[in-house]
Amino acid sequence: MKTEELILAIETSCDETSAAVIKGGTDIVSNIVSSQIESHKRFGGVVPEVASRHHVEQITLIVEQAMKEAQVSFSDLDAVAVTEGPGLVGALLIGVNAAKAIAFARGLPLIGVHHIAGHIYANQLVRPLTYPLLALVVSGGHTELVYMEKEGSFTIIGQTRDDAVGEAYDKVARTLGLPYPGGPHIDRLAAAGEATISFPRAWLESDSYDFSFSGLKSAVINTLHNYRQRGEEVKVEDVAASFQQSVIDVLVGKTKRAVEELEVKQLLLAGGVAANKGLRAALEKEFSSSVELIIPPLELCTDNAAMIGAAASIRWKQQRFSGYELNGNPGLSLM
Repeated sequence: MKTEELILAIETSCDETSAAVIKGGTDIVSNIVSSQIESHKRFGGVVPEVASRHHVEQITLIVEQAMKEAQVSFSDLDAVAVTEGPGLVGALLIGVNAAKAIAFARGLPLIGVHHIAGHIYANQLVRPLTYPLLALVVSGGHTELVYMEKEGSFTIIGQTRDDAVGEAYDKVARTLGLPYPGGPHIDRLAAAGEATISFPRAWLESDSYDFSFSGLKSAVINTLHNYRQRGEEVKVEDVAASFQQSVIDVLVGKTKRAVEELEVKQLLLAGGVAANKGLRAALEKEFSSSVELIIPPLELCTDNAAMIGAAASIRWKQQRFSGYELNGNPGLSLM
C-alpha cells in the first residue's frame, strides 16, 4: 500500500459543488469550489431543489477542473471519496452517484465520508493532529463539542438542543434586514459596534456541555420589536455586537471547561461559522497558552472537498471502503 495515496474527493452536501485531489491526507493538490449563494440569496436560505439542480449542472465540470489543476489522470488515483451525509438528500445523491460512477468505471475503492468528520479533519490540512483532542464544530446545522481519543474516533460530548449557531445568526440577520447568509454580515457589524445590550447566556445544567441558542435568538428579535414599537432608533451595530458576544461567551466558556476537564492536547475549530472573526479572536485570546489551538484558513471553513479528502485518508489507511450500495444519508451519525 502506498504511503502517499492520491484521493479524488467530492462534496455536494448543501449549496457548494466541490471536488479536490488530496495527497497523503495532508496536501491539497487541487480544491475547486463552486458556490450557489447568489442563487439562494433571493429566497433567504438554501432551496433544496435549486441546490440539487445546480449540482447536476456543475459536478462534471468541477471534477474535470480539479483533475486538470492537479495535473493527474484517473489512473493516478488510489480512491474516490464523497460526502455520504448529513446534508440535503437530493444534493448528497448527486455527489454520491458521481463518485460511484467514477469508482466503478475506473475500478477504484469508494469511500463514504461524514460531513462533520470532514470539517474536523480540515485541520489536518493545516498541521498534524495530536490525540486526545477536542473539536468545536460550529456551522449552519451543527454546534457540537467532539472528543477524539484517537484517530478516526468521535465522541459527541455536547450539542445544540435547538438552533445551531449558524441558524441563530441567519434568523437574527433576517430580523435586522440583512441578506443571506447572515453570519458574515453580523460579524462585520459586530466589529463596528459595542455589546451594550444584555442578552441571555444559556449555560444550561452546571455539568452540561450542550448548547441552546433559541432563547437568545428570541430575545434579540423581541428587543428589536420593542424598539420599533416605541419608535426608538435601533443601532444595529450594537445589537449585532451584543448578540455575537453572547454566542461567543457560551461557546468559549463551555469549550474551556471541556479542555480543562478532558486534558486534551489540541483544540480544533471546525465548520462554516469558524470563519467568524470575533469567535476566532476570542478563542486565540483564551487558549493562547493553555492548549495548542488550530483554526483552519477561511477557505477551509466553508464546505469544500479538500476536507472530505483529508477525512477519507484515515479510512483509506484502515482499508474501510464503501460498497456500491452507498447512498445519500441526510441523518448520518458521526458516532
